[in-house]
Amino acid sequence: MSLDHRLSPEHEEFRRSVEEFARDVVAPVIGDYYERHAFPYEIIREMGKMGLFGLPFPEEYGGMGGDFLALCLAIEELARVDSSVAVTLEAGVSLGSMLVYRFGTEEQKRRWLPPLARGEKLAAFGLTEPEGGSDAGRLRTTARRDGDEWVIDGTKCFITNSGTDITSLITVAAVTGRKPDGSPLISTLLVPGGDQKPAGLTIAPPYSKVGWNASDTRELSFSGVRVPADSLLGEEGRGYAQFLQVLDEGRIAFAALATGLAQGCLDQSLAYARTRTAFGGPIGERQAIQFKLADMAARVHTARLAWRDAACRLAAGEPCKRQAAIAKLHASDVAVVNAREATQIHGGYGFMNEYPVARMWRDAKILEIGEGTSEVQRMLIARDLGL
Repeated sequence: MSLDHRLSPEHEEFRRSVEEFARDVVAPVIGDYYERHAFPYEIIREMGKMGLFGLPFPEEYGGMGGDFLALCLAIEELARVDSSVAVTLEAGVSLGSMLVYRFGTEEQKRRWLPPLARGEKLAAFGLTEPEGGSDAGRLRTTARRDGDEWVIDGTKCFITNSGTDITSLITVAAVTGRKPDGSPLISTLLVPGGDQKPAGLTIAPPYSKVGWNASDTRELSFSGVRVPADSLLGEEGRGYAQFLQVLDEGRIAFAALATGLAQGCLDQSLAYARTRTAFGGPIGERQAIQFKLADMAARVHTARLAWRDAACRLAAGEPCKRQAAIAKLHASDVAVVNAREATQIHGGYGFMNEYPVARMWRDAKILEIGEGTSEVQRMLIARDLGL
């Protein structure tokens, strides 16, 4: 594997196109969506037209025939401007749609993927429960076979993309039986969302969140929800392994998102330091501010190297569980620290919602929690070290 993580001309051209889109289309309007806690349907529609939701999928399923690196580049560039838009793409593609692509039958792929890949519809990843976040093995949602149907009962929480007007699919992890040793047999079921949602599925109002206010996050309740037998994704009992594999990949995308937020903090702070004057000159001339900016740049650089290294290993078909966990752990920490420092550089203005860094400060903390807490990442790394 090459250790050169510089982008190919094609990837660099693509990155620039998303950077331009984020700057010219997303940045001018996203603050209003964020303050209203409104989902940015028009922005998501434009992202769909660009092909962002179909980046890693073959053209035969409506995708762009690209790769996972391109998806991560898009997520990073969007997150430089806004994390709500970035996480809508990340969760919809690297988690929701990717499960169908990795493990679905040909019929399931052709049914679900084309509208998802075109960005006309969104997918949600239904794993987390009130009693099973980091400890995902403690699932309480069950699904039992009743003739030609599965009957689902349980609750999911913190599910991104689950209640929008364009949500079409929710992948649901459920206990479908017990192994000989008594441990749960976990399977994945495909459940329609939106206007096709089955009876018994209750989609709660959006959460009132600290951050990610322009993204959709809800609780889902299943009470005797019936779906056809062919809604089973892959083999029965393989659901937990499916979710873990997709989460390993998703952590790379999540690290790219965190890197983008950290870069956005640097971008905003550099611009502010050049124009804000105090004590007779721009604050960027003060060594205290210069050192903060230098440290922010160093952190962004190492975070970007970490996620690109993991992405390159994934593309090469090499094991990358440890590298993905390292990237997610490091990049999320970098995002939180850079958001704090950006707010400090902006002073009182950093506490005002009209400044993007205030939004970034609110968005940063969840990056140490979502898709596996920092503590879980350390557990994964330690296990991979043989401990």
